[in-house]
Amino acid sequence: MIKSMTGYGRQEYVTEDYKILVEIKSVNHKYCDISLKLPRHLNMFDAHIRNILHGYISRGKVDVYINYEDYTKAGISIKYNNNIAAEYINTLNRIGNDFGLSNDINAAMLSRYPEVITVEEITTDENLLKEIVSKATIEAAEKFVKSRETEGANLKKDILEKLDYLSECVDFIEERYPKVLEEYREKLYAKVSELIGSVNIDESVLATELIVYSDRICVDEEMVRLKSHIEAMKSELENKGSIGRKLDFIAQELNREANTTLSKSSDIAISNKAIDLKTAIEKIREQVQNIE
Repeated sequence: MIKSMTGYGRQEYVTEDYKILVEIKSVNHKYCDISLKLPRHLNMFDAHIRNILHGYISRGKVDVYINYEDYTKAGISIKYNNNIAAEYINTLNRIGNDFGLSNDINAAMLSRYPEVITVEEITTDENLLKEIVSKATIEAAEKFVKSRETEGANLKKDILEKLDYLSECVDFIEERYPKVLEEYREKLYAKVSELIGSVNIDESVLATELIVYSDRICVDEEMVRLKSHIEAMKSELENKGSIGRKLDFIAQELNREANTTLSKSSDIAISNKAIDLKTAIEKIREQVQNIE
């Protein structure tokens, strides 16, 4: 199934301790350009996340946003050191006894003494966090790919309709071409008869002129190549994987043959149809630019 390079995927994963939100969006690009925006706590997983994404994305300018919230009491823990507090109290009591001083220390004052109360950062379980981030990224990437496939199906349908129209244009030109020669032959006979005032016309001279004219406006080869390119694009649209670059090349070849057809034409009907060909091909090229 073909994929558009435009897509969006979002996945939120919540546990008792963490909340991970992954958003992926993309637009068309010649190559695979992934911009990954991570909070500081997840920087260690940058390479791992990129490896996951490259498994789902081969082309496009992709922006990935990952938001991280920690519910573990802001990631810190307050510790009360009972032994140290006891040492301070014993020492203060001895000082009071030695110098006859009253000891009016209270809990608030004691808590200010060094090491009585300490603030420690809770160690994050990196393996668990990596597992959560990986799962959220994978599920977001799967939704992202699904949106690309849906858009790709719409692009495929539109391109196939335009290719069918190209085939109709080719059929019209092939049918019209012999009539153009016949019309030119009739005009040529009429013009020569008018000029020389006789119906005894040298057929060999007129035949030579018709052959020269026929060669000049002949688009048989162009029609054959157009048909071949149309079928090649239809066949390629049925393939899987990254086909955007190949489709773009085929569209360029279609445009080349349409240009040649238009430059050779001296018939208004064929010229108009060649212009229709070019217009439809240009629309196909615009659509192909969005295919991965």
